[in-house]
Amino acid sequence: MHVENDIKLGFKDVMIRPKRSTLKSRSQVSLERTYTFLNSGKRWTGVPLIAANMDTVGTFEAARVLAQSKILTAMHKHYSVEQWQAFLAELPADQLPYIMVSTGTSDNDYERLKQILALNAGIEFVCIDVANGYSQHFVDFLRRVRGDYPEITIVAGNVVTGEMTEELLLSGADIVKVGIGPGSVCTTRVKTGVGYPQVSAVIECADAAHGLRGHVISDGGCSCPGDVSKAFGAGADFVMLGGMLAGHDESGGELVEEDGKQFKLFYGMSSDTAMEKYHGGVANYRASEGKTVKVPYRGPIANTLLDIQGGVRSTCTYVGASELKELSKRTTFIRVQEQENRVFTS
Repeated sequence: MHVENDIKLGFKDVMIRPKRSTLKSRSQVSLERTYTFLNSGKRWTGVPLIAANMDTVGTFEAARVLAQSKILTAMHKHYSVEQWQAFLAELPADQLPYIMVSTGTSDNDYERLKQILALNAGIEFVCIDVANGYSQHFVDFLRRVRGDYPEITIVAGNVVTGEMTEELLLSGADIVKVGIGPGSVCTTRVKTGVGYPQVSAVIECADAAHGLRGHVISDGGCSCPGDVSKAFGAGADFVMLGGMLAGHDESGGELVEEDGKQFKLFYGMSSDTAMEKYHGGVANYRASEGKTVKVPYRGPIANTLLDIQGGVRSTCTYVGASELKELSKRTTFIRVQEQENRVFTS
């Protein structure tokens, strides 16, 4: 047993200190980034936001809208090969760089992945997604995919520490997904006691990744545009969003009505709801590590995208960053005990 005594920080624990700026308008801020990836060697340009690979978020419908803004969508794992074939048949070629195919690590998962990749040689991203990225089986699977697909850009996770970030990059990942338990419908920290506050996790993992010329995604915990800015400020190259992109026309989840108000169901992919839907229930050797909630219906996802991007642009004007890539260099976090005045809340 060992105790680390230094304080670890989440989004609620910090704010960004303003700095002198010469920017006159948010319109002067560019949110596009260009990355060259460590192992695939591929070059990518776009807005580094990602819709999470949850069936209530990472849908074909959302992807069609997000790709128009050069934003990525990690598709959920439960689309069939036939559904992928129909989707890819009608997807414009210039939107392919904003599509991720997600996979688990079983033999059946790999067979499905190979069939999907065979449908279109233009697919650039694969997301190998497991809750526990510390498993040797996961690392072995990553090496297998890298060996078979040297030119595919591989996202792998989730982890929260620098040494495992380095291990995944050296094993073939281009981008490491960072986050254990911060998501709004994730109960891993409650059920297992395992986790790591997200801001500190991103700082540690980004430092490790950037030393090897790799990249990281901050996955989970963002509840408002300010949190997205904090993730970028902490060193994240990409920010993955779940709850913030749920509840829209293009999102998955059943639409329900209560007391004259409309809601959409939103749930974690390890929840009872998801396990019942895709696996016939929670296996008797494990516990549910997610919950199901009702998210107020939010209309078109495009409106929310504008709000998020507008918030990040505003952050950049407060610290004098004319481009998103400058934000982490100009970020100074201050520790706080309050974020906002909540006298009046909706």
